[in-house]
Amino acid sequence: MIKKSVRWQVLAMVMSGVFLSTMDSGMINVALPTIMRSFKLSLEHAEFIVTLYLLTITVSLVFWGQLGDRLGRGSVYLTGMLLFSLGSIACYFSSTYEKLLLSRFFQAVGASMMMASGPAIIKMVFPAGHLGRSLGMVGVATACGLLTGPFVSGLVLGNFEWQAVFLVTLPVSISVLLFGRVFLLGRMPVQKSAPAISFDWKGSSCWVAMAVLGVWAFHRIDLLLNISTVVIFVLLVLFGVLFVRIEKKTKNPIVPLSLFVKQYYWVGVLTAALSFAALFSVLVLVPFYLEYILMLPIEEVGKVMMAVPATLIILSPGSGRLYDKIGARLLTTVGMGISTAALVSLAWLSSESSPVEVMIRLALLGAGQSIFLSPNSASVLSRVGEEHSGITAGILATARNFGMVAGATLAAAFFAWWFTFFSGGGQLADYSMADQNAFILALRTTFLMTSFLALAGCIISARRE
Repeated sequence: MIKKSVRWQVLAMVMSGVFLSTMDSGMINVALPTIMRSFKLSLEHAEFIVTLYLLTITVSLVFWGQLGDRLGRGSVYLTGMLLFSLGSIACYFSSTYEKLLLSRFFQAVGASMMMASGPAIIKMVFPAGHLGRSLGMVGVATACGLLTGPFVSGLVLGNFEWQAVFLVTLPVSISVLLFGRVFLLGRMPVQKSAPAISFDWKGSSCWVAMAVLGVWAFHRIDLLLNISTVVIFVLLVLFGVLFVRIEKKTKNPIVPLSLFVKQYYWVGVLTAALSFAALFSVLVLVPFYLEYILMLPIEEVGKVMMAVPATLIILSPGSGRLYDKIGARLLTTVGMGISTAALVSLAWLSSESSPVEVMIRLALLGAGQSIFLSPNSASVLSRVGEEHSGITAGILATARNFGMVAGATLAAAFFAWWFTFFSGGGQLADYSMADQNAFILALRTTFLMTSFLALAGCIISARRE
């Protein structure tokens, strides 16, 4: 039986990785307008700095989840921490857009390894009756990362070049890496040895192709009837059919399709994706609104964006504890309902809105996410066997990150299209005060469209077992 003190140390290690990866995302969202101007990029190209990071994580999570089941989740987790640290250093020295994208790729590989193994490690060291509250603490780490990311990014950008934001995470990541390697790795429970079965290369190749085509299709949503876009969608469907056939026949599938037959499983995975799609549509666009319409200095932008994670910190532990008592159905449905209301309220922001009004509406979104996230993850992880813990953690993280990719990509694409429409052919890179009304209308239309994602998550959650 693992000691209680070691449990909490392991939880702190997992929370640190979650904190770092979400803090990095929060910093980049605030820094994106500055990076866009530095490299003279369009909104779509600037947003790809976020999308590539999320796409890399989305593609590779199931691999690391399965590898953790075989080689040890602790080892995979700490190796991810090392790669994340090296990627951060590479981002700092990136002098071109292409080098920054490559560096973000390595950062994302490390983050993926931590995300895939972290929840499975928690299930391994904590008893079942404490799973909800321990995952609630991970929700606190997520919130702390999102909270400090915008604030720290604003401070750094106000005093240094944008490259400096990538150095902020290094002291924590290196400290956690050393502590975990020296003190914790040997004290974690020994995993049951997984049978030596050949890796599912065919299914894995189809999975990668599907993920890349899916994100590519999202990027071309404004060219929906273009022949090349139609070809992409056809290929996506063909690879999807091939993937299902391969996974049904293989002895060691990269994604065990038998799990998705169970309603609690597919509901948890699908709503996780919808939740993060709604969240990231806001996190990507609101910094542009604060800087372009309210004309806040970059330091103030970071402070306003702290409203979402501040609410997560307050509500996530209580949400996890409530799950341990009443289950997930009511909590997840209410959480997604609140998120829907928050997106509708954000759609009615105007040039006259105050920063306090924006913070209140962002806090409402954070409340909805807080109530939803921990119960949703616990409702899936608590019901799978130990042999599927790692891959399930990877699938849940894949769903969340695919939601981030979809939310960020769709929000940017829809907003850019509507801005061009309402401004009579203008581009955001050439924004001036004369385009203010077009900006507000584009933002309103985009948020109303993305609110349907949260509403779908609410309806599906109500059907949860």
